[in-house]
Amino acid sequence: MQLVLQILLGLVSLICFLGGLNLLIKGSTSFLPENSPPLPVLDNLFRFLAGIYFGLTFLMAWVTLHFEEVGDLIYYIGVVVIFSGLGRFYSRIKVGSAGSYFNFIMLFEIILGLAMILLQYFR
Repeated sequence: MQLVLQILLGLVSLICFLGGLNLLIKGSTSFLPENSPPLPVLDNLFRFLAGIYFGLTFLMAWVTLHFEEVGDLIYYIGVVVIFSGLGRFYSRIKVGSAGSYFNFIMLFEIILGLAMILLQYFR
């Protein structure tokens, strides 16, 4: 069970790395309509949050490598992953679906967080 949990934590680290780096590079303008002027405040906030997302890569990598030392921190990480999926769910309720890919990611994040919590609990 420990190996499976470490693999899931490594997967979260990889998601943070790829997702955070992608969003840092693209910025908010890549998600706005083509003729929209750049919105500096939106881009600033967007890249700030993308930086936090990217920075979690290093925390998650550390947790994965020092698995035996972290103990109950795994529960908190699982809750954070669940809330990322619930954030997508709330977005879906408020503004509609972003597409089947994002619906899949939403379910994946919720299931991944639950799996981490359950694996830690039964470890």
